[in-house]
Amino acid sequence: MAQNRQDLIAQAAETDPALADVMGRLTDVFAQIARRIARGELDEDLASAAGTNTDGDAQKALDVIADNAFMDRLSGSAVRYYASEEQDDVVELNANGSLALAIDPLDGSSNIDTNVSVGTIFGIYHSASDPKDSFLRPGRDLIAAGYAIYGPQCSLVISFGNGVQKYILDPDEGQFLQVDSPTGISTDSPEYAINASNYRHWSNPVRAYIDDLVAGADGPRARNFNLRWIASLVAETHRILIRGGIFLYPGDNREGYQFGRLRLVYECAPIAFLIENAGGSASNCCDPILDQVPDSLHARSPLVFGGKDKVMRVASYHDLPQEENAALFGERGLFRT
Repeated sequence: MAQNRQDLIAQAAETDPALADVMGRLTDVFAQIARRIARGELDEDLASAAGTNTDGDAQKALDVIADNAFMDRLSGSAVRYYASEEQDDVVELNANGSLALAIDPLDGSSNIDTNVSVGTIFGIYHSASDPKDSFLRPGRDLIAAGYAIYGPQCSLVISFGNGVQKYILDPDEGQFLQVDSPTGISTDSPEYAINASNYRHWSNPVRAYIDDLVAGADGPRARNFNLRWIASLVAETHRILIRGGIFLYPGDNREGYQFGRLRLVYECAPIAFLIENAGGSASNCCDPILDQVPDSLHARSPLVFGGKDKVMRVASYHDLPQEENAALFGERGLFRT
């Protein structure tokens, strides 16, 4: 039987009593945003341009609406420091708070006018005395992380460091109810997600890995694979948690893309925390994401996540001799069948 939001709050309190109130406030905003998105153009143009953020990325109206909604609701809570993808710097919400919240208020907002699933990604730390030091730390310091996905259902997926829980917003009751949670990431899924239009910009190891998937049953992997690409990080994560597979957003040789485009603090670390707690793995193509220490609030990182064996295989391609990675559909020494 589904359990209500109080069970989520109780689990949060077991991790840190201060988390209980914060999770209650966050779920309030998730429900508000879900309703606003569901009404969409009936009330307002959520996809209208709203300037640019600190890194020059275009903002949609919904980016700003969501950011303001979270700040307003968390004021006076246990969140001392609030770091958002939409803000230039850390915002202090409560000098007496004990927690630090990193958040991408509206991930995938460029898809809002096409009715594709979008979401909110967040990670919570114990706050440090210095605002930036609260966030410029390894993701393994997270005490909770998760996302809300606004799609056909509004779902909340969260981890407090011991497995992953899933909740669905009951639109009639207006509260989140716990349902069967992901029990592990399938290691047998043939699905992979990557923006294949950037193939010519990738490094040789990434090209070689994808070449071998595209070669299918005739290549060194001796099986067929299916490409999936939604261009919404929360939607990609949700699919992998439910069905397995692998997601890749590597860096490439374009200006400004050396380290990919995903933020380590707001996106990569929280997603990696979830994925590892679901039994999977997440890396920057070579090393675990949760071991990386960002050098700035808006630092970017390549991101690869999914089943452990798949993520390890991507790292292994980076260890192959250059001549093996350069040959299209080559018989890779480590992966011959």
